[in-house]
Amino acid sequence: MSKRIRIYTAEDVATHTTSASCWVSRGGKVYDVTAFIDDHPGGDDLILAHAGKDIGKVMQDKLEHEHSDAAYNMLDEYVVGRVGVGEAVVRDDWEAPDDFRPDETDEAKDYEKNAFLDLRKPLLRQVWEANFSKSYYLQQVHQPRHLKESARLFGPDILEMCTRTEWYVVPLVWGPITAYLFLRSLFQFTGPLPSFFDNASLPIDQLLSITPDSIVKTLLCFFLGNFIWTLLEYTLHRFLFHIDEVLPDTSAFLTLHFLMHGIHHYLPMDRLRLVMPPPLFFTLQLPFTQLAYVLFPVAVANGIISGAFTFYIGYDCMHYALHHTKLPNYIKEMKKYHLAHHYKNFELGYGVTSKIWDIVFNTVIPV
Repeated sequence: MSKRIRIYTAEDVATHTTSASCWVSRGGKVYDVTAFIDDHPGGDDLILAHAGKDIGKVMQDKLEHEHSDAAYNMLDEYVVGRVGVGEAVVRDDWEAPDDFRPDETDEAKDYEKNAFLDLRKPLLRQVWEANFSKSYYLQQVHQPRHLKESARLFGPDILEMCTRTEWYVVPLVWGPITAYLFLRSLFQFTGPLPSFFDNASLPIDQLLSITPDSIVKTLLCFFLGNFIWTLLEYTLHRFLFHIDEVLPDTSAFLTLHFLMHGIHHYLPMDRLRLVMPPPLFFTLQLPFTQLAYVLFPVAVANGIISGAFTFYIGYDCMHYALHHTKLPNYIKEMKKYHLAHHYKNFELGYGVTSKIWDIVFNTVIPV
């Protein structure tokens, strides 16, 4: 059975520098020479001195240790992969122009050059069956590609349909739920729930029974929910969607990362994948809303959730606008800021609707 060749980065090779795990590279190939260290005619110290590095020049250096053809043939027995192509994902000199319109990616040339993902085929299965390391995945997924039409994630149409969402679906689905929770909080602060919530009728006298005190309480909870969402927006983006450092180097976790957020950085201008599909947001919000009901009285929890959901709707609609709409001055500034997160430095600039938490936690992108 032939050995499977993986694609690595130079950074991958550089992490294997000990006698227990010693890798080197040469001519674009990666070699695990751990088993050869003790047998090396020149001594183990010579190999370890170049562990984690490219040894192409040193193997040809007559003053250092010139090698025979037999040595090169022996080296081929230790091939474990190759060094993939790619560029730095941090581009300090990049700035979004006012009329930002990226060039379309040539799918065939892109795959031929990078051997990463073939944009002409369903992407998720390719990530699942990947032969590249986490380091190479992160390097490539943060080099944006651009297509006229959405790339396919799944083969079956029924699954593919669930991954594409028009921006207006978000307010259509979550707007009525948000309004219902706000009204429910309002009536719960006033007294027993009116028959509207049981019999779909809302007598005018019950509306008139709403007191100024209950309105103030609900609004305070609502604004607290607004504030909580801004913090959730930042923390989820930074510590869930960009969990790059602690992401396990397995196909399952790379696939999950790609499905949740990686595809957005890989294809950042895809109009149908700029807002969360309702099933995904339902899954993400569930533990937080349940926690709210545990921590607070029901009336308070409903008011807070309605406030958070309102800002979530604004967040997703604004996120779409940041990629595809001409905007007023403040949002125009945030558009440049957010595009810098995609095209300049994905390890900074986690705020989408504002920079407030980037300022607090020192993750502002210099623009």
